[in-house]
Amino acid sequence: MEYLPKDPAILVSSVNMLLRDEEFDSLESLCYSFGEEPNGLKARLAQAGYVYSEEQRQFRPTGYDK
Repeated sequence: MEYLPKDPAILVSSVNMLLRDEEFDSLESLCYSFGEEPNGLKARLAQAGYVYSEEQRQFRPTGYDK
C-alpha cells in the first residue's frame, strides 16, 4: 500500500488490518510511514464515527465500550 485510502470505511479497515497483522507496532509508526499525523488521522476518523482504542490497538465505532 503506497498511501492511506481517503474513504473513511476503507481507511479504518486498512489501518486496523495493518495494526492487526503487526506490520506496524503502533499507530504512530503507521502514520509516520504514510506521512500522516496520528492526531489528524484520529480526528478524521472521529468525524466518521470511530475512536482509537490504545488497549486494543484498533479503531472502533464510537460508543463501542458503553
